[in-house]
Amino acid sequence: MSDTLFSVKDQVILVSGASRGIGRAIAEGLAQRGAKVIITGREADTLEATARAIAATPIVCDIAKKDAIDRLVATALDKFGHIDTLINVAGVNRRMLAEKLSEDDYDFILNINLKGPFLLSLAVGKAMLARGKGNQINVTSLNNDRPLKGVMPYAVSKAGLEQMTRALAMEWGPRGIRVNAIAPGFVLTDLTKKLWSQPKMQEWGKTNTPLVRLGQPEDMLGAAIFLASEASAWMTGQTLYVDGGFSAGLVWPIDFAGQ
Repeated sequence: MSDTLFSVKDQVILVSGASRGIGRAIAEGLAQRGAKVIITGREADTLEATARAIAATPIVCDIAKKDAIDRLVATALDKFGHIDTLINVAGVNRRMLAEKLSEDDYDFILNINLKGPFLLSLAVGKAMLARGKGNQINVTSLNNDRPLKGVMPYAVSKAGLEQMTRALAMEWGPRGIRVNAIAPGFVLTDLTKKLWSQPKMQEWGKTNTPLVRLGQPEDMLGAAIFLASEASAWMTGQTLYVDGGFSAGLVWPIDFAGQ
């Protein structure tokens, strides 16, 4: 007998920031398991190429713009009638010390990482509330409560996204909507490969990760399936850290060999 507890088959799932990286890996894995996946991104050519490769429906959207979000949600609802699960993945970063940040740097990061997900959650959420059913998943970060040096606006945005997850879970839970989050560890994507190609960074990352490897985008899929399915039916307002154990504790420079 087939167990449907973790099934996402026939769900209509909207994944933002799905042209590449974590968003693409999640979208592809869901599509392979029978979900009707809608993917969004800012670059039409890249988005459409991804959609062809993973059998998804592409809708171009700059998540920093409310009008674009409204068009995205209206188009998705017109085509599919409803949205079962929203997965907010879209995110950007600029690494520099706080005193070197411009207002444009700050706005660019916060608009895409926090304001955009809020507006998308709200637009999709209104349709879910009218239906009395729905599920939202936000992709946050290890920076939720432990900011890395030199990524202050990114850390602010991800901490805000985690609090948004909790706040919406509180408001929408009684009305049939679940809201949870996934906090990835250090994941190798097109945008981070240059950084993690440095031997010093690789050594630091592996030393501080109990599973002794950096993550791959596909490592986020299991958590996404769990949170999108009935397997997590009594979970809301929670953040799952998928980080190879990085958040479990600190590694200190003591040699325990021979003890």
